[in-house]
Amino acid sequence: MTDPLPALRPWEAPEVTSWGRLPMNAVDRRSGANSLDGDWRFRLLPAPDAPVGGPWSTATVPGAWTMQAVEGTEGTVDLPQYLNVRMPYTEFPPLSPADNPTGVYEREIDVPAAWAGRRVVLQVGAAESVLLVHVDGRPVGISKDSHLAAEFDLSGVVRPGGRSLLRLTVVKWSDASHIEDQDQWWHAGITRSVLLYATDRLRLADVTVRAARDGELRVDCQVRDSGGALPAGWYVDGELDGLPLAQDAEFDLANAEDERVSDFLGEARLRARVPEVRTWTAETPELYDLTVRLHRADGTVADTSRHRIGFRDVAIVGRDLLVNGERVFIRGVNRHDFHPLTGRTVSYDDMRADLVVMKRFGFNAIRTAHYPNDPALYDLADEIGFYVVDEADIESHDHAHEIADDPRYLNAFVDRVSRMVLRDKNHPSVIVWSLGNESDYGANHDAAAGWVRRHDPTRPVQYEGAAKRGWADPDVASDIACPMYAPLEDCVAHALSGQQTKPLIQCEYSHAMGNSNGTLADHWAAIEATPGLQGGFIWEFWDHGILQRVNDARPVGRGGAGLYDNAVAAPGHRWAYGGDFGEKDHDGAFVADGVVFPDRTPKPVMYEHRELAAPVRLHGVRADGVTVSNHQHFRGLEWLAGEWELSLAHGGTLTAPAELPDLGPGGTTVMPLPFALPEEGGEAWLTLRVTTARELPWAPRGTPVCAPQVRLREPAPVDDPVGTGRVAIDADGLLVHPLLAAAPTLSLWRAPTDNDELGGLAPRWRRWGLDRLVRRLVSVHHEGDGATVLAEYAGPTGVVRHRQVFTPVEGGVRIDEQAEVPAEFDDVARVGSVFETVAGPDRLDWFGQGPWESYPDRSAGAPVGHHHARVDALFTPYLRPQESGGLHGVRRFTLSAPDATGFCVTLDEPRQVSVTRYRAEDLAAVTHHDELVPRAGCVVHLDAAHRGLGTASCGPDTFPSYLVAPGVHRWSWTLRAL
Repeated sequence: MTDPLPALRPWEAPEVTSWGRLPMNAVDRRSGANSLDGDWRFRLLPAPDAPVGGPWSTATVPGAWTMQAVEGTEGTVDLPQYLNVRMPYTEFPPLSPADNPTGVYEREIDVPAAWAGRRVVLQVGAAESVLLVHVDGRPVGISKDSHLAAEFDLSGVVRPGGRSLLRLTVVKWSDASHIEDQDQWWHAGITRSVLLYATDRLRLADVTVRAARDGELRVDCQVRDSGGALPAGWYVDGELDGLPLAQDAEFDLANAEDERVSDFLGEARLRARVPEVRTWTAETPELYDLTVRLHRADGTVADTSRHRIGFRDVAIVGRDLLVNGERVFIRGVNRHDFHPLTGRTVSYDDMRADLVVMKRFGFNAIRTAHYPNDPALYDLADEIGFYVVDEADIESHDHAHEIADDPRYLNAFVDRVSRMVLRDKNHPSVIVWSLGNESDYGANHDAAAGWVRRHDPTRPVQYEGAAKRGWADPDVASDIACPMYAPLEDCVAHALSGQQTKPLIQCEYSHAMGNSNGTLADHWAAIEATPGLQGGFIWEFWDHGILQRVNDARPVGRGGAGLYDNAVAAPGHRWAYGGDFGEKDHDGAFVADGVVFPDRTPKPVMYEHRELAAPVRLHGVRADGVTVSNHQHFRGLEWLAGEWELSLAHGGTLTAPAELPDLGPGGTTVMPLPFALPEEGGEAWLTLRVTTARELPWAPRGTPVCAPQVRLREPAPVDDPVGTGRVAIDADGLLVHPLLAAAPTLSLWRAPTDNDELGGLAPRWRRWGLDRLVRRLVSVHHEGDGATVLAEYAGPTGVVRHRQVFTPVEGGVRIDEQAEVPAEFDDVARVGSVFETVAGPDRLDWFGQGPWESYPDRSAGAPVGHHHARVDALFTPYLRPQESGGLHGVRRFTLSAPDATGFCVTLDEPRQVSVTRYRAEDLAAVTHHDELVPRAGCVVHLDAAHRGLGTASCGPDTFPSYLVAPGVHRWSWTLRAL
C-alpha cells in the first residue's frame, strides 16, 4: 500500500470509496478458503471516534448486530429501523449523525505455516456501511458498499505459522448511507462470510468468459505477480467438460506487439468451438464446467479458476429483448436479502429455498433489488434457471436529485457499478445490468453506464430513473424502458403509439403489500397480446416481518427457529414491522409487501401468478376435442405430466390420465376430450392438472405446475321447490334461525386492506360511516309463510335502502335481497349480506373457485371445482390484519360441524363469499395478529358485489370494471339445514 491513509473521518468522504482494497474480479476463491465465521469479540460504540474500552461482548459473524441485540458501551441496544424513502437522520449528504453506532469486531487469526511465500488475502463478504481493517494495530484498508465483498492483501502484516489480531470496525452511518437508502430495514454489521485464503504470488487476476449460443467460447485471462514483474514462460490452458482448451497464439502475438502491455500485467486468451452446443436459457439452464489453469514456465500449476458457464446470447433488436434470438416474457420478481431471524444475512440453503419457491410458482426472472446479492445466488440462478437483472448498490431516494449530479459521488457510482460487473460478468443468468434504483438521473449515471458499455458490450444496461426523460429517448443511460408502477393503459398506449424505441419491461409493478396484486391477470393478458410489452418484476418477494416476542422490543434472533409455521408466529410472538422496535420515525407495514410471508409461505397471489405463467394453456372446446398450446419459448412438454379432471356442479369429480402431446414451443394442437359429458350434473368444468414428470433441481416429480381449465356446460337455473312452514322473523325484522347467532344484515364495509388505507379509500369509507351504518327498521310485511322486510342503513352522509324477501322453500328459506346504494357512495367495498353462526361449524365445502383465497380482480389462479377446508385455514394472516379469506365465484357451499350439523347455502349466481372467525371490525381494530381473538362461531359474508383489490398502496388502483358502483344491487340465496 503506497497510497496515504485517507482523511481521519472516511465515513464522511464520498470521494473515498476504498483504501488498500484489492480490485474486484471474477475468480472465485471460496473453495479452499479458511472460514473466519463464528463468534467474535465485539464492542458496540456510540460513535466511530469513541474509545474502545471496557468489557467485550460476543457477536456472531456473519450477522447484523441489529438482529443480535448486543448491548453497547452505554447500555444501549441498536435495533432495526424501517423507513422507505426518508433517511433515519436529518444530516444532508455526505454528513452522518453524531450518534453513529460503530461495531468493533476482534479475533485472532492463525496463518498456516504452509502459506509461507504465498499471498494471504482477507475477504469480508459484506459490511454495512463502512469497513476499516486493522491487523495487530496496523491499518490495512477501508471499504464502502454494503453488498459487495472487500479483499485486502495481508501478506505484509501477517506471518505464516504465526498468530495475528484482526480487528474489523464497521461504522453504521456514512456518506455511503445516502446512496444505500433502499426500501428495507436499516441494519448494521458484517452480514456475509469472512474468509482467509492464500494464492501463489503468480496468480490469475481475472477471468472473463464469453460463451455464445453458436458454441463459440472465448476466455480472457489476466495474470499478475505479487513480486511485480511477471516471470518468463508462464502460460494458461484449461478444459471445458473434458474438452482441452489451448492458449490462442494469435492473441499472444498481438499482445507482444502492443506497446501498452505492461510487464506487470499478462493477458492470455483461450478459444474453442463447442459442437452441438447445449444452450442456456431460464427454461433450459444447461451448464458446462470450465477450468482455467495458470502454469509456471516449468509446467507446474500456479493457480486455478473454476466456473460453471452457459452458452447464450442477449440482444435488443428494435423494441424486443432477445435471449438466444427469441423474444422472451420476463415474469420477474424483486428480491431482497432477508430472513426473519437473521435480517440481511442469508445462507446458501435460504437462497436455494427462495429460488425453488419462485420457480415452482412460475417466475423466470429476478431483479436483485437493490444491490448485488451473495455470489451463491447467481450460482443458483445459473443452475435452476432465472434471468437476472443485476442491480448496483445505489439508491439515494431521500436526496436523489442532489446526488445524481454531485461530483463528490461520481467515484462511488462508477465504483459500485463496475465492481458488480467485474464480479458477476461470467454468469449466464445475468442478462441485464442495472445502475441502481430511485436515484433521479444525472451525470453520475451516465458515467457508470459508459464504463459498463465499454467493459461488457454483450449485455444491455437499464436504469429506471432515466424514464424522467421519456420512455422512448434513445440518448439516456437505459437500453430498456423500465418504469415502475406505470398504469397499464399507459404501457399499452406507448406500445401502440409508433414511438416506442426500446423494450418496455417494468422494473416494479403489482405491489404486493397485504391483500393485493389485483388486476395481475389483466396485465398479463395485455402483455401477451401487445408487441413491445415484455413483462416486469412484481414488488416484491418477501414480507420483511422480523420475529419478535410480544412486549419485547428486540428481535428474537437466531434462537427463534421453530417459533413459526405456515405464516403464523407461535403464541407470544409476532411478525414485527416498522415501529415495533420502539423507533419513533418509521413507515409501518410498508415493509410487508411480498408475495411470500416472512417464513416463505406463499401468499394466495402466488397461485395466481403460477397460473398466469402456465406453460400449457387450454383455449376452448371444439367438436373434436379441446385446444391446447405450449406457451414456452425454448422447450416442449416432455418434462410435464397431466391428468384430466371433470368437475360437475351436482355430480362430483371424475379424473382420467392425460397424455400431453409432442408440442414444440409456441405450438398448438387439439387433444380429444377424455370424458363423455354426463347428461346430468349441471355446470361442468374440465381441468388439465399439469405436474412435473420427473425429478428436477427445483421440484420433485409430481410438483404442480399449472391447472388450465375450460367450461364444458353452463349452469342450469336454480330451482327452489316451495316449502312449508312459516319463516321466523323477530320484532326487529331479522331472520330467526337455530344455526345463526346473528341474522343476515347488509354489509358495505370490509376491514381495509393496505391498498384501501394507503390508496385513500378507507378514509373516505369512514367519512361515509360505512363501518358504522345504523340500521333502522322501516316495515315488516307477512304474506303467507313468508315475509318482506324493509330497512334503512344510515351513515353521516347517505342512506342505503335494503329489502329482504324471505320465502320458505323445501328444507329451508330463500332470501331475495336488494340494496339501493346512493350516488354519494360512489365506490364502496362490498354490497352483500353478513351473518354469524352458532359455535360448532368448522368445515367449509364449496363448489366454485378455490381452494385458495381469490377476489374479483385476482381469481385466475383459482380453478372452479369442488373444494373443502377448515374454517381456520381459510383466513389469510397478512401481517397487518385486514380483509382476507375471500372466495370468488362460489355457487354453493356447506358449513358443517364435526357432528354433521350445519347448513348449505345455494347462491343465485357465482358470488364472492368469505367464512372466517372475525368480524370486519375485529380486524380493523388491531395492528398485529397476536391481538386477535377468534369468535366461537363463523362470520359469513355473501357479496352481490365486492370491490377489487388493486395495488393502490404503491401503484394503480383496480380497474373500473372491478369497482362497486352506486345504484340497485340484487342477489338471492337459499339457506338449508343439513
